[in-house]
Amino acid sequence: MQETELKKDWSLTPGAFHRLLNWLDAGANSGGQSYLEMRQRLVGYFDRRNCLTPEELADETLTRIARRLEEEGVIQSETPARYCYIVARLIFLECLRRSQKNKLLIEQLQQQTSATDRGLVDDREIEIKEKMLTCLEQCTDKLDPLNRRIISQYYIGKERAKIDNRRALAETLGITMNALSIRACRIRDKLEACVRQCVNG
Repeated sequence: MQETELKKDWSLTPGAFHRLLNWLDAGANSGGQSYLEMRQRLVGYFDRRNCLTPEELADETLTRIARRLEEEGVIQSETPARYCYIVARLIFLECLRRSQKNKLLIEQLQQQTSATDRGLVDDREIEIKEKMLTCLEQCTDKLDPLNRRIISQYYIGKERAKIDNRRALAETLGITMNALSIRACRIRDKLEACVRQCVNG
C-alpha cells in the first residue's frame, strides 16, 4: 500500500521535531511543555476509545503532523490542538479498519468518496473521514447495547478465528449461526443506511 511505504521512507528528524515544537507553541516558547501536554491529551483520546496502544498512536499522530510541516512548511487551516485531534480521528479510523470492526461498512463508505490516499494528510480527505467517523460513532451509539455488541464482534478475526468468534457469539446469545448471520446483516444494513444519511445530510 502506498501510504505504508511512504511512512516507512520517512523518519522524524531533529529538524522536523523542532519545527513541530514551534508549531505547537504557536509563537510562544514553552520549552517543550506544549508538546508533552498535547501528547498526553492524545494518549487519553486513544485510551478512551479502548485502543490497545494509545501511546504509540499519539506518537504516530504527532509524527504525521511533523511530516506535513516539513513537506508543506505550514498548516494554516486549524489551530494546533484542533488539527491534532483531526489527525488523531483519522488514525483512529484506520485502527478500526485494521481491527476489522465495521470493516465492510467503512470500506463501502470510503469507496464513495473521491479522496485518494497519498500518505499525506490532505485537508479534504481529513474532513471527509472525520465526518464519516463521527457519523459512524453517532449511528453506533443509537443501536441498543445488544446490537452494538453483535456488530462490533461479528467481524473480528480472520478465517478460522472469525468463524470461532462467531460461533462463540451465537452460543452466548443462544441462537444458531444462521440466525446470527441474518441478525448481523440486518444490523449492518441499518447502520449503513444511518451513516450514509448522516454523511450526505
